[in-house]
Formats: sequence, structure tokens, C-alpha cells
Amino acid sequence: IGLPKTIDNDLYGTDFTFGFHTAVDIATDVIDRIHTTACSHGRCMVIEIMGNKAGWLTLYSGIAGGADVILIPEIPYEIERVAKVVEARANAGKSFSILAVAEGAMDKEEAKMKKKEREAKRAASPQSISQRIAAQLQDIAGVEARAVIPGHIQRGGSPCPYDRVLSTRLGAAAARLVKEEKFGFMVAVKGAEIKPVPLGEVAGKLKFVPDSCGLIQT
Repeated sequence: IGLPKTIDNDLYGTDFTFGFHTAVDIATDVIDRIHTTACSHGRCMVIEIMGNKAGWLTLYSGIAGGADVILIPEIPYEIERVAKVVEARANAGKSFSILAVAEGAMDKEEAKMKKKEREAKRAASPQSISQRIAAQLQDIAGVEARAVIPGHIQRGGSPCPYDRVLSTRLGAAAARLVKEEKFGFMVAVKGAEIKPVPLGEVAGKLKFVPDSCGLIQT
């Protein structure tokens, strides 16, 4: 019996995984706190959120934290367009900008590369994605930019109440399946219900943020 545990929420076959909402809380708190420094110092702050292949965590925390720009792996970006947003805010009298950037975000040139080629390019660079974007924005937009990497802080600590309730429901559902000797399933969140999904439908698959995702439109 499988249980859907990951902060990335990228597990196929379930609406949510336990750990995700706790990580969203932590990442949102980071963005909220960075707002203070960004505002008081008039800086562009680039916050690197976990999520190498899927952008759920960055998307949720970016919206919750009021980020001005959100960059996720599923939507390759153009740094010039990002710079225009920062410049437009500055011209409108807004002295700071907040960017929520997934660690796996990539620009359009990187998106054209093969996976190994892209990984080799990044391995050869001393900068993380947030540090690179911060440096580029300083050059293009002429703003003072800083990178913030909360890293593994997003993976630890006490779970939020939502995740405590969710993991309890999932655990109880898994125990019922064991009692009924129904093996080869993952207990999944489907709307308001907990339902078994065959492991064969889940194994080896990732759940990416689709272009049609309502939060993208939001």
C-alpha cells in the first residue's frame, strides 16, 4: 500500500500529497518576511523555492505570498520580460519587487537543450538559478537584487494542521485496505474523498502544472 508523501505535490494520481501544504506555509512565511527587507531597502529579492521538475510549491507559495513574478519549470521564461516587470514597478513608484523562482525554472534557451546538456551547464556554474537571475536583473534593469535560498528549511519542522489531518485520513484508509487484503494500491486524495488508485497507474509518473491550471490563470 502506497501513501502520497512529498512536499513537491508532483505525485501522479492524487490531488494533494501530505507535506505539501506544510512546505507551502513555510515558503509563504519566507516570502512574507522577505517583503520587509525588500520594502525597507528598495531591493529586488529573488527567492528560490524547492521544486526541480514541478512548480506546484512555487506557484502556491508565490500566490499566497504576493510575489510579483513567479517562475516555474513548466513555463520557460525570458529574462528580458522579467526585467520589464521589475522596471515597470520601479517606474510606477514601487521601490521593490519579489520573485518566487522554482529551483528547476529554466529560460527558453535551456528549455531547448537536452536534459544532460542542461544539467552539465548548470553544474559548471557556481550560481544557483536565483543567484543567476538576480545578477541578470542587476545588469538589465539596473536594480539592486539579492537571492534568497531557504533550502531544506522547507522540508522540516512540525506539520501544519491540514497535513496532520490529511496524513491521518490517508493512514486510516491504508489500514482499511490492509485489513481487507486489498494490496497494490496508493491511497489518494480525489476531491473531498480518499480513494485507492492502482500503483500501476502511479508508478514512474510525475504530475506537472498544466497550462490549463486555474492557478496559472489566477
